[in-house]
Amino acid sequence: MHTADISAWAARRRYTAGQFSAENLSSLKRDATVAVVIPTKECAATVGTVIRKAVAPLADAWLVDEIVVIDADSADGTASVAARAGARVLQQDQVLAEYGPALGKGDALWRAVHECGAEIVCFLDGDTLDPVPTHLLGLIGPLISDSSIQLVKGAYDRPLRTGGLELEGEGGRVTELMARPLLNLYEPLLAGFAQPLAGEFAARRSLLEEIPFPVGYGVEIAVLIDALHAHGLDALCECHLGTRRQVHQPLRALGEMSYAVLAAVKRRVGQGADGLSGHYVRPWDEFTVATIPIDERPPLAAIGDRKSPSSSPRVRGAADT
Repeated sequence: MHTADISAWAARRRYTAGQFSAENLSSLKRDATVAVVIPTKECAATVGTVIRKAVAPLADAWLVDEIVVIDADSADGTASVAARAGARVLQQDQVLAEYGPALGKGDALWRAVHECGAEIVCFLDGDTLDPVPTHLLGLIGPLISDSSIQLVKGAYDRPLRTGGLELEGEGGRVTELMARPLLNLYEPLLAGFAQPLAGEFAARRSLLEEIPFPVGYGVEIAVLIDALHAHGLDALCECHLGTRRQVHQPLRALGEMSYAVLAAVKRRVGQGADGLSGHYVRPWDEFTVATIPIDERPPLAAIGDRKSPSSSPRVRGAADT
């Protein structure tokens, strides 16, 4: 275990969102462009508030240049709500349609990066119940402030809500039971990340274009490992964003998410894709077999037809739309 390296990294590369203000970042941003990407699936009840409360204030301050919602053909009106709030809405299956229908969250993120022209891309959740601009500042702040940083992972307190109670420290079950043991075993330099599976993160587009994307829930840990291999630990950081309250998945669904995480790590520790069928037996459901999406999309840099940073449309926030 590289404990000395992890301690040195933590002292240098762990931040809190409160360290970054809109005023300071505006003075540092200069010509850099920032896109906020929000993947959605049936998020009509929350996505408008996420855009208006968390993103629009920073668009008004010229810190955010693109607001992109990439939607999974939601039937609840998510696309209309997002458009009214000021986002450019993309339907995931219509982007890079030659690759077929999008197979999961990672696939949607990969397609969204292709459509963004900004140099910094930040991914925010569309189902957050308590969005605030501070969280977004914490994700883009290190990248704007320090040109040597390539990736910022969000970290936050995630209480588990069950039976009307909030249990502190009990959220993030896949992280604690799958991701953290895998990193300690195979990628110990990443063991200092509090939440390696955080779906809210930001990165330079150049990094996102040079790595493959798992199509499903393996995308977060894959991006983290690939960023380490490409740029080293000091180019990665984590920012504590406060508390996030989200809808939690049923326990049995977490097993399928864990399978996708395991498959992504297996590919990245030299074990390849051998034995990865994607088949997941559900003995509680008459032994039906689910198919877990574990394919990977190629690096965007390898497929051509990419947008240039200069094509990034500059937008004002939702308050002006």
